[in-house]
Amino acid sequence: MIDRMSCGLMPAKPHTVLRDAEGNLLYEEMLTRGGFSGAFSYLYHRYPTTAAVEVTESKRGHAIAAEDPRGRTPLKRRLYDTRKLPPAGMPFECRIPLLFNKDLTIYFACPAHTDDVYFSNGDGDELWFIEEGSARIESMCGWLPVTAGDYVWIPRSLIHRWHIDAASGGPLRMMCFEAHGGAMIPNDFRNPIGQLKMDAPYTHRDFVRPEGPIASLAKNGGVQDGPKELIVKKAGKFTRLLLERPPMDVVGWEGFVYPWAFAISKYQAKTGLVHLPPTIHSTFAGPGFLVCSFVPRITDTHPQAIPCPYPHSSVDCDEVILYVKGNFTSRRGVGPGAISLHPAGIAHGPHPGAYEGSIGSTRTDEVAVMVDTYLPLSPTVQAVNLEDTGYHDSWRSPAPSGAKS
Repeated sequence: MIDRMSCGLMPAKPHTVLRDAEGNLLYEEMLTRGGFSGAFSYLYHRYPTTAAVEVTESKRGHAIAAEDPRGRTPLKRRLYDTRKLPPAGMPFECRIPLLFNKDLTIYFACPAHTDDVYFSNGDGDELWFIEEGSARIESMCGWLPVTAGDYVWIPRSLIHRWHIDAASGGPLRMMCFEAHGGAMIPNDFRNPIGQLKMDAPYTHRDFVRPEGPIASLAKNGGVQDGPKELIVKKAGKFTRLLLERPPMDVVGWEGFVYPWAFAISKYQAKTGLVHLPPTIHSTFAGPGFLVCSFVPRITDTHPQAIPCPYPHSSVDCDEVILYVKGNFTSRRGVGPGAISLHPAGIAHGPHPGAYEGSIGSTRTDEVAVMVDTYLPLSPTVQAVNLEDTGYHDSWRSPAPSGAKS
C-alpha cells in the first residue's frame, strides 16, 4: 500500500449512483483491509459481482507446507539449491513451499506457462521477488508489467493471474513470501500523513502501478476476455468457482489497495563509517518478519573498517537469504538461486577468510534478498530434497599447509 491511486470511471461521491451512457447502473465493490478500519479500494463493475454457477473443492492448487523433521534436526546452517527445480506448470499451482511458520510461508516457483484460471489467495498478501524472466499480472486493477529484479506485491484475496512473457528468453524463477498478517512498508519510513520520508530508502516514484482500468464501456462488450474459472485458497484449502462470466469487468477504481512492482535496483542503500547492522537494508515488513535488500553499494568509510558482516549470534531470528547475483563476499560456494537458512541459536557470519579478506574493499556488487523471522522456520520435504548437505561444514577452517587431514 503505497499511496492513493485512481483510474477509469467513478461517481463524484462513493456509494452513489453511477450509470453508463445507456443508463445502465454500474456496481460498486469494496476491497477492504482490517475489516472496515484499514486501507481500502473502491471497484466499479459493469455487472453485479460475478455469481458462481458451481462451487466445489478444487483438485488444483499448489503444495501446502508441511514440516519434515529432517530439515530442522540437528540445528545447523542449511543451503537449498533452487537450480535443481525444472521449469514446469503455472504460477498458481507450481510454487513449492520451502520454509514456514505461523507468520510466513516461503515458496519458490519456476512456472513455464501462463495461468489458465484466476487465483485469489485468502491466506495472505503475496510478496514476490522475480529472480529471472518477465511477465504481466492481470487483475481487476489493470495490467502490471514485472521483470527480473522486481518485488511484486499482490494483496490478499485480489483476483489475478500471471501471464508469462515468452519473449523474455526463459521461464520465470521467483520466490514468494506469503505474509499471513500482511506485508507492508515499515511504519518508520512514513511521515504522519503517510508520505514516504526523504530519508526512506525509496520514493513514491520508484513503484510501478497497474495500467488500468482492465475493462471499458465499449459497445462490443469492453470486458477483458479470460477464463470463468476461479481458484480460491483459504486455510490451506482450495475451492473452485465456475463463474457466470470472466470477473475482469472493472471500469474504474480508486483507493490504496492494488498490486505494485518495485525494482530492487532502485533501493537506496545506506553506508556508515563502520559496518552497520542489517536493519539498514530494511525494505518491507509484516507481523513477525522483515525483508531486506542487498544491492551494489559503497562500503564503510573508516580507514580501518572491516566491511564484511561481523559474526553474530542471533538468539531471536532465523535468517534466510536468496542469492541473486554478484560476488557474495561473506559466503563461498553460493551462486544465483541458492537460498540459505541460518537458524537462531547458533552463531552465523562470513566464511573463514572472508572477514579479514574484506579489509580495504570499497564497494560490493552483490544482489540478495533476506528475510528475518522471529519465530523458527520449519523446512518442508521439498526443502530437504534441495539441500546441500555439506553447507554447514563449509565453515570449518582450512587445514594449515602441510598438515595431515
